[in-house]
Amino acid sequence: MGLSKLSNDEIQENLKELNGWTLQNGKLHKEIEFSDFDAAWNFMTIAVGEIQKMNHHPEWFNVWNRLVIDLMTHDVGGISQNDINLAKYLDKIPVIPSL
Repeated sequence: MGLSKLSNDEIQENLKELNGWTLQNGKLHKEIEFSDFDAAWNFMTIAVGEIQKMNHHPEWFNVWNRLVIDLMTHDVGGISQNDINLAKYLDKIPVIPSL
């Protein structure tokens, strides 16, 4: 059984279980501000192991202490359960907040 695109209702229901994620331009979107570059880099380093296991790679953009993450499944043309699962995993990684 392959992946399928989630409906808007399914996406909205799943957003209730996610921490700080929104829907932006058809993607799950989150912006995180860390204490410094090392904290942002540490978050990405922790995340990459699970991301590789899932073979589901986020669009992310990092400048100094900020990380912008966008998730969608290109193969289905929208958000799938894989995106929800990755967002839930990323939510579990400790974040050292900015001061």
